[in-house]
Amino acid sequence: MKTSEKFETRKKVVFAIVLTLLIISVFYAIYMLFQAPSGVAQNEGERVKTDYVLMVLQCLVGAIVIFLPKKVEDHFEVRIPNAIEITYFIFLFCAIYLGEVRNFYFRVPYWDVILHAFSAAMLGALGFILVDYLTGIENLNLRLSPFFVSFFAFCFSVTCGIIWEIYEFLADGILNTNMQKFITAHGEVMIGRAALVDTMKDIIVDVLGALVVVVFGYFTLKRKQKESAA
Repeated sequence: MKTSEKFETRKKVVFAIVLTLLIISVFYAIYMLFQAPSGVAQNEGERVKTDYVLMVLQCLVGAIVIFLPKKVEDHFEVRIPNAIEITYFIFLFCAIYLGEVRNFYFRVPYWDVILHAFSAAMLGALGFILVDYLTGIENLNLRLSPFFVSFFAFCFSVTCGIIWEIYEFLADGILNTNMQKFITAHGEVMIGRAALVDTMKDIIVDVLGALVVVVFGYFTLKRKQKESAA
């Protein structure tokens, strides 16, 4: 079996596993929603109704966006590398199933930071793929410098991170969830600068994660440019 075929098989297996876990988790969260107490958690690690509302929301969103790479490939006739797709599925597994369902956000120190760095790097790589697709469209006739390509990839990654923070803010306001972690594990509502720490930390990590990939991508493009000119 060729390497490409092996990656294709692995991609399908990972996709099926993650999608199955997300669907099962939706039914689990709905069941627990009726069993959990209302109000604010009294003990660290205790889950209340709003926690399961968030779990249902996250799992449903995950079960929908897991099809996004396939839809993009079919609609735009662009090829996303299998490695990138597998990485994307693993990210959904870590962020939603492990993070929300298995409560890794509270069980594992810096789990949120790790995921934001991971997603920023992945989105930065996706930004390069997007530019590669655009430059391949004959009607556009784009010829972009390595710096501009890298700058676009950086902005694309950070913008996606900011959109995610907006999503968290709206979810917390509409569904009374705690995605932005403005309520401590002991039920204390933070105010002022303390309430902004989680959001700003996420944005800073997004910027740094994207920057690492973009710098690497910039020097890779510069090297290829020199090789093609030689």
